[in-house]
Amino acid sequence: MNSKLRNNKPVYLLYQIYKYLGFVPLLVISTIICSTMAVVLSILINPQIGYYGGIWWARFNTWTTPMRLTIKGSANIDRNRSYVVVSNHQSYFDILALVGFLPLNLKWVMKQELRKVPFFGFACRKVGHIFVDRSNREAAIAAIRKAKETIKAGTGIVFMAEGTRSATGKLQKFKKGAFRFALDIDLPILPVTIAGTKDILPKNTMALFPGRACMTIHAPIDVRGYDVETIDKLISLTRKAILKGL
Repeated sequence: MNSKLRNNKPVYLLYQIYKYLGFVPLLVISTIICSTMAVVLSILINPQIGYYGGIWWARFNTWTTPMRLTIKGSANIDRNRSYVVVSNHQSYFDILALVGFLPLNLKWVMKQELRKVPFFGFACRKVGHIFVDRSNREAAIAAIRKAKETIKAGTGIVFMAEGTRSATGKLQKFKKGAFRFALDIDLPILPVTIAGTKDILPKNTMALFPGRACMTIHAPIDVRGYDVETIDKLISLTRKAILKGL
């Protein structure tokens, strides 16, 4: 499961047959089952345990790819604290790594418009994801304050700081949204580096192929002492941490 095998045409073509006849159908079925399970658990028991559906979904699809994931730095996470998780972004498979193997109850910050998507918007509300109206600063701040009231220990609010996938794996410029959010909600930043996923599913292609990836969890960064005037320093510190993992 490496570049040599990807360049071996018979092996690559054989895997593409499996991809369409095996992986894709299993991905669709597991997505329906696990998302339904997450909503049901959230409604009947507690929204805080709905994330188990996401973990099972991510780990199942990691296994069926297969993607062999190495995890470093788990000791940097205190399960009694919550974090704003800031990660680089190489591939859609970054989501499988984070959701399945980062030991936190992950919440995603989403555009307000997604709340109206049938079933998806309902499911995301029930499991506690955060909707923000990016065109309305006051409404966004209100949503952040409401989110702060509901966040429990062991929660990770996820941002892909680059805003889009890197085609080469090279770290791109960070956007400020994650850092403003961390300052507004007063939570430490947890930098996470994901490497190798770009070789499993490169950007703007369907050229899926098995491979190895690594997720490195860095030491948290306390946001106390930073404000909007010094946010660039906070961004630089986080970027340097993520860059080390690459």
